[in-house]
Amino acid sequence: MKKFLSLLIVFVLVISLFSGCAKKEAGDVIKVGWIGPLSGDQAVWGQCESNAVKMFFEELNNNGGLLGKKVEVVAYDTRGDGTEAVNAVRRLTSQDKVIAIIGPNSSGQAIPISSILEEMKVPDIATVATNPKVTVVDGKVKPFNFRICFIDPYQGAVAAGYAIDVLGFKKAAILYDIGDDYSQGLTQYFEETFTKKGGQIVAKEGFKTGDVDFRPQLTKIKAANPDVIFMPYYYKEVALSAKQARELGITATLMGGDGWPSEQLMTMAGDAVEGSYIINHLDFDDPEVQPFRNKYKQKFGKDSEINGYLATDACTLLVEAIKKANSFEGEKIKEALEGIEIKGITGNIKIGKDTHNPENKEAAIIKIENGKYKFVEKYAVK
Repeated sequence: MKKFLSLLIVFVLVISLFSGCAKKEAGDVIKVGWIGPLSGDQAVWGQCESNAVKMFFEELNNNGGLLGKKVEVVAYDTRGDGTEAVNAVRRLTSQDKVIAIIGPNSSGQAIPISSILEEMKVPDIATVATNPKVTVVDGKVKPFNFRICFIDPYQGAVAAGYAIDVLGFKKAAILYDIGDDYSQGLTQYFEETFTKKGGQIVAKEGFKTGDVDFRPQLTKIKAANPDVIFMPYYYKEVALSAKQARELGITATLMGGDGWPSEQLMTMAGDAVEGSYIINHLDFDDPEVQPFRNKYKQKFGKDSEINGYLATDACTLLVEAIKKANSFEGEKIKEALEGIEIKGITGNIKIGKDTHNPENKEAAIIKIENGKYKFVEKYAVK
């Protein structure tokens, strides 16, 4: 009996020791969430973002962590769907107890998550969600929603301004996705700026997400004989519609936003997008982006999409805010994010206190030449 009691005491002591170590270890780790599409049509961007975020915090942990703690990334697949994004944020905030969230990559996912962020007091930094309603609705800023990218009014205005002031186009047509917040936003502000500058919108045609035949709309656009066709949607539909436009004999210059850039666009569209112009967040050949570009390619065996650069800037912004706040509390991080300024891969980023958007961020004009993205110039709306 004495021997049994002795063994029992030793067993209890061992269990207590391991339990104490486990608690100590858990206390040395903080969690950061990431949400985005790891499956579905937008998976190429989500996978890139997830890779970039994990690479960023892996490097941070190897260099001592953040305020003495290691960072664990908890990632969830949204499948590019708003409802899935809401569910993911609910799990991250209530179950995983993350201190902040990076992503998502699109406005349709970023807009509906604000109520949960506010309820749980967890800040979120969206990556490529450009619709104004992500951060501001009816003039009121959403307290826990932030973003790293410029917004649709700016992007649409840049496209229209460049088309009319620099390229000299006077007649424009628009083909857009009527069911997508991103596409609607760019369309609205392209149209407003183009007409304000004296241009004419000669055709405006819509399609629904998932459509693969754009010939009826393109036939009407061809009859209007535009100088430029603005196509504010994502690379898959861009490739299909561009090829069909050329097959119909349309020779107008094509123009789009930051939903275009992807290596898959070139593979899918071929010569159909040759000579097109894209409004983007950075120049891939800029010397300042090469360290990240090379590091990502070495680790994952392929080039990063634009999302990887923006996701990395979002991580940098978050880390600097945490250091500024000297806290992992959501409300203090949120306060530190307002007005913070960093030098990111995609340029100088200063977050407006009343907008939670980066202020006066320059856009890069990219032209597709010989099947490659070629930087033309940086451009701001005049």
